[in-house]
Amino acid sequence: MRRLLLVTAAASLAAIGVASSQDTTMSFFVTSVGSGKGADLGGLAGADAHCASLAEAAGVAGKTWRAYLSTSDTDARDRIGKGPWFNAKGVKIADDVASLHSDPNAITKQTALDEKGEVVNGRGDKPNRHDILTGSKPDGTKIADQTCGDWTVSGAEGAAMTGHHDRTGLDDSAAAKSWNSSHVSRGGCSQEALRSTGGDGLFYCFAVN
Repeated sequence: MRRLLLVTAAASLAAIGVASSQDTTMSFFVTSVGSGKGADLGGLAGADAHCASLAEAAGVAGKTWRAYLSTSDTDARDRIGKGPWFNAKGVKIADDVASLHSDPNAITKQTALDEKGEVVNGRGDKPNRHDILTGSKPDGTKIADQTCGDWTVSGAEGAAMTGHHDRTGLDDSAAAKSWNSSHVSRGGCSQEALRSTGGDGLFYCFAVN
């Protein structure tokens, strides 16, 4: 019995050690700025590089960053690692991919911070910047023809699916409150088109390690 108790105690201490050593440094953020060219992000490679550059400038090194973006042959949910993910203030956003794509995830205006730890303007702020590029369905899979040419187009043609980082829209519908699949851009993929519906060419970044 004593041996069993000792083994159980050791296992408990080990679990506590793992929990206490969990890396809570930033592994999720909304970009503070976009490419400046609307939805033309230079493809997934350009978007990933933008995430890495912003994170490095914010003092977070040693992580591999991926933009939460779907394309014609890629699902955003498959790009971002296994989790958990934390914002710049150490607040947990989600434990894993499944919880990220469920209602209880912790993405709100107060937690979907940029890489500097600052709140991103939402509905009611001027300017409103709550439309976040994703090209995705609510479950994180791709939507055909809603990725602005796989993030290489910035003209009057095309459209991009966006989500609301502040979980707020024109009504109380599920779409209006969706962080990753609320509505498509109107008027094309240019910076002006994205701004006209409450966006600024911003997107989510996740660390895969």
